[in-house]
Amino acid sequence: MNAMINLMKTMMLMPKPWLAWLGLLIAVNILASLYFIQTLEAKIVLTAMMFGMMIMTAIYRTKGFVRLLGIGHIAWLPMLPWLWTRLDDVSFDGLFGYWLSAIIVLNSLSLFVDTIDVLRYIKGERTPYLPL
Repeated sequence: MNAMINLMKTMMLMPKPWLAWLGLLIAVNILASLYFIQTLEAKIVLTAMMFGMMIMTAIYRTKGFVRLLGIGHIAWLPMLPWLWTRLDDVSFDGLFGYWLSAIIVLNSLSLFVDTIDVLRYIKGERTPYLPL
C-alpha cells in the first residue's frame, strides 16, 4: 500500500499539462465509471484501472517512475476494441454513450503515449524521470 501511495505522490510532481491529462483520465475512467457502475462496461473499466494500478505500483516499487509504467494500461488493449463493439447497442440520448465514446478516445490516446514511453524504455531511456 505504501508503494501505491508513493506512486500517487510522485505522479503529483508531473508537469501541469500532464497532471491535467491524468486528472481527465481519472475523471473519465474512475469517477464516471462509478456513476455508471450498474453497467458491465463501467465494471470492466474499473477492473482494468485497478489491474493497471497494481502493475504500475509493482513497476514503481522496483524501478521507480520510469517510462515502463505505461505497461500498466495493457488491459486496455482488449478492453477498447470490446467497448467499441458496444457502441452499436448504446443510445446517445443520455450520458452513457458519450462516456463510452470518451473512454475509447481518451484511453486510445493514452495507449499511444504509453507505447512511445515503453519503446523509449526498451531503447535504453531507463532513468526515472521523477524522483522517488
